[in-house]
Amino acid sequence: MNPPTISQVREAAERIAPLVHLTPVLTNKTINRLSGAVLFFKAENFQKVGAFKARGAVNAVFSLDDLDAKQGVATHSSGNHAAALAYAAGCRGVKAYVVMPENAPPVKKSAVADYGAEIIYCKPTQEAREETLARVVKETGAVFIHPYNDYRVIGGQATAALELLQQVSGLDAVVAPVGGGGLLSGTALAVKALNPGIKVFGAEPEMADDASRSLQAGQIIPVKNPATIADGLRTSLGELTFPIIQKHVTGILTVSEEAIISSMRLVWERMKIIIEPSAAVPLAAVISYKDIFVGSKTGLILSGGNVDLDSLPWSNADTHKLSNNP
Repeated sequence: MNPPTISQVREAAERIAPLVHLTPVLTNKTINRLSGAVLFFKAENFQKVGAFKARGAVNAVFSLDDLDAKQGVATHSSGNHAAALAYAAGCRGVKAYVVMPENAPPVKKSAVADYGAEIIYCKPTQEAREETLARVVKETGAVFIHPYNDYRVIGGQATAALELLQQVSGLDAVVAPVGGGGLLSGTALAVKALNPGIKVFGAEPEMADDASRSLQAGQIIPVKNPATIADGLRTSLGELTFPIIQKHVTGILTVSEEAIISSMRLVWERMKIIIEPSAAVPLAAVISYKDIFVGSKTGLILSGGNVDLDSLPWSNADTHKLSNNP
């Protein structure tokens, strides 16, 4: 298989349209002033399951033929992809099997269960995840839908950028967060097909800078237990996402934990919307690398809004104040 073409991305957009939201693009004058740029936020925190992951999961599940779909779908994930696949499977009326580490946050366990998936718990190691998933697939015949290393998933994620460019004209750059690379590779494919002059940047935490190091080395350098608050960006690039990023992405911008937290709080306070730490990384990049973006029209993908409200990343005093002054 080859990476999705723009025609296939448009087909994906039509396929998923009845089951996902056309998310809004938001702006904020204060953040524009602070960044020195005119920013357009593609608000995937308002997406089904609270994250862009719904796009790729729905596209993958609804791309299956009836015979394969009847066997159900399976994945290993402790995050948004787990909920997204459970949602997509429920929409198609097929079974979803989700392997989750036993130490996954309770809020994420309950979200996946609420969407109707069967959860199979495993030890919190990559080896345990993969071994458990292999057993589940063998026993059930379910189709494995990878969180990002799947062209059907990449094509679905690309629809967010497709919409962004339909909603906003004249962009100079687009910034998306990068973990496994599904969103960034899909964004790059769509943007470069529609307007090759627009620069595409990835943004990632300094504490999980494997994408940056991989691009510099010319080969995938896996991440090892990164200690970043941006839990959605702790995964390594895949062999399908990496070549797309190599070909189409201008650069990967790394940001500090402090910049992520302050950008997340800035969006909460000024835009009055909830985003998760991973979604704050592109704004942190724009603010941290002002020389790149000053004076530009830049689109940012706000990847999701699934936050553990009992573990907000600012001080206890401020958390208490925030919770008592809605």
